[in-house]
Amino acid sequence: MLSITNLVKRYGDITAVSDVSFTVPRGRIIGFVGPNGAGKSTTMRSIFGLVEPDEGEITWDGEAVTTAHLDRFGYMPEQRGLYPKMKIRDQIAFFAELKQTDRKTALSRAATLLESLDLGDRLDDPLEKLSHGNQQRVQLAASLVNDPELLVLDEPFNGLDPVAVSTLQDALVDRVREGAGALFSSHQLDLVERICDELVIIVNGEIKAAGSVADVRGASGTRHLTIEVDRPIMPLSDALAEAVDPSHIVATNTKSASVSITSDDQLAALLDRASAAGSITRFDYDLPSLQSAFAAIAGLDATTGLEGTGDEVVAR
Repeated sequence: MLSITNLVKRYGDITAVSDVSFTVPRGRIIGFVGPNGAGKSTTMRSIFGLVEPDEGEITWDGEAVTTAHLDRFGYMPEQRGLYPKMKIRDQIAFFAELKQTDRKTALSRAATLLESLDLGDRLDDPLEKLSHGNQQRVQLAASLVNDPELLVLDEPFNGLDPVAVSTLQDALVDRVREGAGALFSSHQLDLVERICDELVIIVNGEIKAAGSVADVRGASGTRHLTIEVDRPIMPLSDALAEAVDPSHIVATNTKSASVSITSDDQLAALLDRASAAGSITRFDYDLPSLQSAFAAIAGLDATTGLEGTGDEVVAR
């Protein structure tokens, strides 16, 4: 298990990471989520010694991370770190050799891995001849070639089409099923929700929420109610506004509405007012979406998502 404890990193007057603590167990996928500039990349780079923390410790199975441990880790940085003119099989084999694998085994492992990522017919192509999505697959292969016990992936799905996302997702899930731990950051919250066992939300260098997807969705303290009526005699939003602050009606049309509520005590009044508007066909009460929960936890407008939050001044 990877353990990050009380990690602090400063760049001059800017604190990029402040007292960050969480774990990445074997056989689990941990989603690392936050706005641009929140401290995700700084934390990930610290695992590999690419950033030296000012305080805190990072351990693997209770021991300080050493070069020998790093040989058993796989890292996929956000910015691609491959050689454009080098053939992709030779390139992946080279990365395996850097992790103490003999040349023959490295070439065989590289070919098998690239074939599993649907690149079996491109083994002798230079990287620069591949599309962005296929280059991303090669980058993933570089992180997997040493059969890692820990995978750390920084925005691995950024800019990929659905087919490439599915291929990389399957490769990640398969490796974790075999016993590896995985930490990855992504702005694609639907994907994060689908494949992660747990989430860690970081904002302005501080952990704001952590736990299962359900735990994080519930951390904001709000719930979402979806109401639909048939043959309304008045706009549904007008009827509901008599039972709840209109600002809590987050989406609406004549026949349907989505309402953000903070107490079960509001349900009876909303049901009554919806009945007055028309014949109720839907009345669903659930946790907010991960997108909405994240926005509430991070103090963002739910419509802005993870990007463009004004946090870019903080080193990533």
